[in-house]
Amino acid sequence: MSHNGVLETADLTGFRELQQLAYVGAQAVAATLEPGVTERAAARRLRDWLTERGVQDWFHTPFAWFGDRTAFRGFRVPTQFFPSNRRLSANMPFILDCAPVRDGYVADIGYAGCLGHNPIFERLRDDLAAYRALIVEQVRAGHTLRDIYRAVDALIGEQGYDNRHRVYPGRVIAHQVGKVTSRLPKFIVAGFGVRSLQTLFGDLLVERLHHRSPLWANGEISNHPATPGLWAVEPHIGFRGVGVKFEEILVVTDTDAYWLDDDLPHVRHWQGKAETR
Repeated sequence: MSHNGVLETADLTGFRELQQLAYVGAQAVAATLEPGVTERAAARRLRDWLTERGVQDWFHTPFAWFGDRTAFRGFRVPTQFFPSNRRLSANMPFILDCAPVRDGYVADIGYAGCLGHNPIFERLRDDLAAYRALIVEQVRAGHTLRDIYRAVDALIGEQGYDNRHRVYPGRVIAHQVGKVTSRLPKFIVAGFGVRSLQTLFGDLLVERLHHRSPLWANGEISNHPATPGLWAVEPHIGFRGVGVKFEEILVVTDTDAYWLDDDLPHVRHWQGKAETR
């Protein structure tokens, strides 16, 4: 990927293929979930599935959240994000989230599902479609990241939900993604790959010199339009004990913005709903 805002086709293909693999893996593991399985077991299944298919490193290892933990209820410290011994039960929502690295490419995805039927989950998942459209439209219009964050907040309020991505460290709704070029050894610290963290922190230093940030939140440092490159975007909404999100890569160029891939589970769900209306 070049540094002048021009994204090479081969690199986009690499990112797209890995994002597809991560979503296929999340769906495959979701299909194996049964009452009584723990978050830790689900996360391990996803890690093993992706490792068997060529994933060599991680931006972060897989997370799994069940029940009201999908809405981050009661989360106060970062360690609460890690998979727990919470067990899945009938009609309980879940989220699988992973960020694999393969051949230097990075994906960061979030897959929301439910073991059975949950009306609140179904409504949240359907209403999430509006955020995907809003975010790309606002980036294309050149609005600042801070203003887009606030527009997302406004939509959450209009829909009667609450913002759950604000619970993430730094209140981030997105972060920039780039190829991992670090020569550090591959090892994991607190669930994050040190190679990927070195790449992100390097971007953070460079962007701060230009009064920008590779982290997209609602503060002054995000008071600038999206810089060209790839952004992993994850709007996360909640209602009572249910949280739903998607996470996928947004491509930003000097003149445009678009989602890297429309052939993803949540998009196919929304398209299917539209066709039946």
